[in-house]
Amino acid sequence: MIIVDAHQDIAWVSIKTGRDYRISALKHRQNEVGQNTSAATIGLPDSLLGRVAFIFATLFAAPAKNSRAVQLSGGMAYRDAKEAYTIAMRQVDYYQRLNDEEERIHLIRSAEDIDIVLETWQDGTELHQRKQGLVILMEGADPILEPKQFEEWYERGVRIVGTAWGETRYSGGTGAPGGLSFLGNDLLDVLAGYHAILDLSHMAEQSFYEALDRYEGVIIASHSNPRRFCDTDRHLSDDMIRRLAERDGVMGVVLYNKFLKRTWSKGTARLPLSIAADVIDHVCQITGSAAHVGIGSDFDGGFGAESIPEEIETSGDLLEIAQILRERGYEASDIEAIMGGNMLRKLRESLTT
Repeated sequence: MIIVDAHQDIAWVSIKTGRDYRISALKHRQNEVGQNTSAATIGLPDSLLGRVAFIFATLFAAPAKNSRAVQLSGGMAYRDAKEAYTIAMRQVDYYQRLNDEEERIHLIRSAEDIDIVLETWQDGTELHQRKQGLVILMEGADPILEPKQFEEWYERGVRIVGTAWGETRYSGGTGAPGGLSFLGNDLLDVLAGYHAILDLSHMAEQSFYEALDRYEGVIIASHSNPRRFCDTDRHLSDDMIRRLAERDGVMGVVLYNKFLKRTWSKGTARLPLSIAADVIDHVCQITGSAAHVGIGSDFDGGFGAESIPEEIETSGDLLEIAQILRERGYEASDIEAIMGGNMLRKLRESLTT
C-alpha cells in the first residue's frame, strides 16, 4: 500500500518558516522549542517511513484583501497578479531545487515519472532507495497573469490548478460567492488543452457547478470535507459530492480538526481519528462506492499537530487511517483506493490523455 496526499503546503511553509522539507518534522519541533510556531507535521523522512509516495504540493499566495490570509501569509500576500506571480514562482523554484538536490524527490510531469517513483516502492526496496513524487498544484489561480500564460506554468511543472482560495480574478471562492468570470471560462479552456487537473476545492458553490458542467478534463477536490461535518461554504454539500462522483472525481479528506467538527477549537482536546473515518464513510455512502474519496491532509497549511487528530503526529502516521478502515470491515482493495489509488488514478488519467 502507498499513500497519495493530495494537498500539502510544502514550499509555502518552508519559505515562511525556514523549515527544510528534507528534515523530519520532529527535528523541526526540537529546533523550534520556545518559539510561537505550530508543531511541524511534515518532512521527507517522516513521509517515506509512512509510505507517502506522492504529494500534490501547492503553490499558495495569499490575497492581501483577505485579512486572515495576510495573517497566515508570512509576507507572501499579493495585491495584484504580478505580485501573485512572483510569490508562486518562488515556490516553484523551491520545488525545482528539491528535485535537483535531493535524489529521493522526483517532480511528476508525465506518466513515465509516475512509474519511476512507483518502481522504488516495489517489495524488497530499501527505505533509502524510495522516491517521493511531487505534483505541483496551484491553489488559487491569480498567479496566472492571463489564461494563455498558463503555458509558462505548465513548462515549470504545474499539473493541477484550483481557480480559487478566496475570490480570484477567475472565480468566486471561500467566503466570496460567485461564478466563473470571463477569464475563468477562458482559463478552463486553456487548462483542458493541457490536460491539467482542475481542483474544485475552495471554489464558491456557483463556480463549482459551472466548472463541473464546463470542464471536460480530469476533476478533483484536493482538500474538502462534507458539509455534514463542517457546514460552511468552504466544504461540499451532499449534492456537490454526488455531482463530483458523477464525473468520476475524487475528494481528499482534510485532517484539520476544525474541518472534521466545526465546534472544535484550538486549545481543546484533539479529536479522535475515528472522525476522519466517519467522513470517509459518509462520502462512500453518498457516492455508493469507495472510488471517490482520498486523503488531502493540508498538513502545515496554517495549522500544526495540535490541530489534527490525536493518533497522528506527522505525515508518517497517515497509515493509521487504513487501520481504522480495516477494523470497520473495509475490503483491502477499497482501503488501498482510499489511501492512494483513487488520486493516483486521476493523476495518471490526466497525464496519459
